[in-house]
Amino acid sequence: MRLVRGAWKLLVAVKDGLVLLAMLLFFGLLFAALAAKPNPAIKPGALLVALDGTVVEQPSEMDPFATLSGASVAREHRLRDVVHALDKARDDKRVTAVVLDLDRFVGGYPSVVAEVAAAVGRVRASGKPVLAYATGYTDSSYLVAANASEIWVNPMGGAMFTGPGGAQLYYKGLIDKLGINAHVYRVGEFKSAVEPYTRADQSEPARAANQALYGAIFGQWREAVAKARPKAKVADFLTQPDRLVVAAGGDIAKANLAAGLVDRLGDRVAFGKRVAELEGVGIGDKKIAGSFKAIPLRNWVAANPLPQTGDAIGILTIAGEIVDGDSGSGTAGGDTVSKLLLKGLAEKELKALVVRVDSPGGSALASEQMRQAILQAKQKGLPVVVSMGGLAASGGYWVSTPGDVVFAEPNTITGSIGIFGLIPTFENTLAKIGVTTDGVHTTPLTGQPNVMGGTNATFDALVQATIENGYRRFIGLVSQARRMSPERVDQIGQGRVWDGGTARQLGLVDRFGTLSDAVAEAARRAKLDPAKVHAEYLEKEPGALEQFLAAMNAGEEDEDRVGSASTDLVSRLAGERRALLAQALGDARRLVKGGAAMQARCLECAGLGPVVPAREDVRLMDLMLARFGL
Repeated sequence: MRLVRGAWKLLVAVKDGLVLLAMLLFFGLLFAALAAKPNPAIKPGALLVALDGTVVEQPSEMDPFATLSGASVAREHRLRDVVHALDKARDDKRVTAVVLDLDRFVGGYPSVVAEVAAAVGRVRASGKPVLAYATGYTDSSYLVAANASEIWVNPMGGAMFTGPGGAQLYYKGLIDKLGINAHVYRVGEFKSAVEPYTRADQSEPARAANQALYGAIFGQWREAVAKARPKAKVADFLTQPDRLVVAAGGDIAKANLAAGLVDRLGDRVAFGKRVAELEGVGIGDKKIAGSFKAIPLRNWVAANPLPQTGDAIGILTIAGEIVDGDSGSGTAGGDTVSKLLLKGLAEKELKALVVRVDSPGGSALASEQMRQAILQAKQKGLPVVVSMGGLAASGGYWVSTPGDVVFAEPNTITGSIGIFGLIPTFENTLAKIGVTTDGVHTTPLTGQPNVMGGTNATFDALVQATIENGYRRFIGLVSQARRMSPERVDQIGQGRVWDGGTARQLGLVDRFGTLSDAVAEAARRAKLDPAKVHAEYLEKEPGALEQFLAAMNAGEEDEDRVGSASTDLVSRLAGERRALLAQALGDARRLVKGGAAMQARCLECAGLGPVVPAREDVRLMDLMLARFGL
């Protein structure tokens, strides 16, 4: 008994110590978060827009362990913050120039990048200097830079374009070797979200659909670049980059300059001196060669909050994968999003609702849960306008069906009207090591789904019937919302993904426009003056810990970036493809871990966005590479 009492006292002491440590850590982080709040006092200088990472509709919650450990964490910039900051810089005399640091810019979905590029173009059109710098430009970063008045590139770097698409991983051979039996339940000829688990290659229907989708998106990219830089010989670098680079002696930057893709070659020091030459900028306080007086984007955003006067138009953001239950920012949990909307309807004097969708879909149950919450706004008599961001496919389209009018961009990715389910069983895997299953079954569904012994015909038929019923429900929602016959919706559905331009022609969306256009339309439908309303975002306020982590991960947003350097162009392109390994880990986790039984998800959409796998997949990949000495 003495031993037991001693062990108990030790456990209590450890518990008390951990509680005390947690309290100290909490208050320390709270103090640091408050102290880390950016200073909104703005001194004249160049607005430094350092887009390290990606631009997204709603940044994901940060991993505290990765951030506090000092590990490299991919940053995410909120789209509305970047666009609002650029628009405010146009007419503010404190901003003498805009500097775009795109050295670590990974990109975003096509319409997101295009919206940032358009905002840059508006600054340039105002007559204010806009200078862009990068060691290496790829498709997304070049589209943004093309709208600048000066494009700089490091002499050791250059611009190369790959276009959308690329290799997709298929696991059928591995699954067969491991003995895994992937039970697939699906509806829709083009619903290719399950193909990596059932095939060794891409099906012809999926290939044809993706070729049409990627071709439309890439065509819009080419038009946007040509409009921003009409004299640049971009077409040559798309069709025969090897010939141009070989002719330039292997110097990509020199070939870019000759083709008019960039305006000047120079390192960060030379670029910084050029910024310092501009009227009213001068050198930075540290007087380091290449430094200049910079206004960090984070400080500029804090000093220019969104308007809060006038009638309130609610903005409900459905961003990221749609999942059951609660979720953090960057993921659309059915419970979380629904509660935010219902609370906003009850506590705020909203005059209309705009549903901002940026999601590849996910759980059909959670999608329906959020749709029902949106219908509560309609029952209160509020106009409901849908604004599609970079992506509104599958479940993302499901939640868009209540809209009185649907806005999208020409390069928004939407559609993917289809349903699927995926359940792996491991009876063949266990048989390889001599393990089998047996037992008593009182009904055909006893023990089903039996992941260790396999599913039976009754269960398979039941699930397939449920999936087909879900598809019919999906078709019915779209049919009613878009005033089409179910047969017509089924014809353009079948899980096929469309670009926004084609979707408008098919009647899946009503108009082209940004979130601002959707807010203005919502105001007009509420019989309000669009100039006298403000957006009321129905989002969770970030806590002290989240603010602290964001401050820690803010990066170098001042003139200290002068001495920093990015990777070379080839390494950058290879790094983007290396991320496919982390994506494979995510696919494997999704197969084993599962999720909602009925999924309305778009897999092919991933080929059009930045290759940024989930953080847990990246950490696992890094551990594996370290284990094998790679």
